[in-house]
Amino acid sequence: MNNSQSTPDWLHKLEEQSRISQQAFMDNISNRLGRPRMTEAPDHPYRGTPAFWSEFQWEEPQRIDKFTTHFREVGGHVVRLQTMEEAAQFIADHAVQMNARYLVRQQQPELAQLRLEERLPDVQISSWNSDVEEVWTARAAEADIGVVMADGAAAYTGTVMVTSAPHQGRSVSLLPTVCIVILPVDRLYTRLGELLIPMDEIGRENLPAGMHFISGPSRSSDIENDLTIGVHGPGIIYTLLVG
Repeated sequence: MNNSQSTPDWLHKLEEQSRISQQAFMDNISNRLGRPRMTEAPDHPYRGTPAFWSEFQWEEPQRIDKFTTHFREVGGHVVRLQTMEEAAQFIADHAVQMNARYLVRQQQPELAQLRLEERLPDVQISSWNSDVEEVWTARAAEADIGVVMADGAAAYTGTVMVTSAPHQGRSVSLLPTVCIVILPVDRLYTRLGELLIPMDEIGRENLPAGMHFISGPSRSSDIENDLTIGVHGPGIIYTLLVG
């Protein structure tokens, strides 16, 4: 059956009235703005970011300075270190200072080489997804410290990026009381877009399970403008800038 023949006349009239009202509404806006209505989409010959932004770069010392400033401005902590040995010692010292009982880390070679188990014999240390029987989200939630490696960072926004994989759980950076991110200096870029270029290049089938952008501790605000720290993520976050 033809739909136009089955539609009642009163419905056709309502549709026509609606279109007339819509036309009048848009004409009124156009008149108030003092310019004719656009009935066709304008040409948009450009794709992606403009050249001036794509070419914008800071030298390494400025990237370090800007990242440190911006990350601290939103309540994060940045510690400048020269070696991974110093990073391991910082984590161990901080765990002792806060009387940490449980630490969880991503299961990565760089973090295994820190030998945190040897440095902290009194702290229970777990490597994410090392035991298939374990409920790892629960373990991360009760952890005092979560330790992750950064996949990259953007100095312009003071943002760290970490990715998810079977042995790199998102919960490690999300659920513990304190999150410690190790960021090698050679992974610190100027712009956020630079972190996404490799994701385009590796192909869809090789994309990580998730890409997570961290700009300081968790900050939540309600309609009354009350700011609360640490509700939807760690209230304390350190970035150890190494190199």
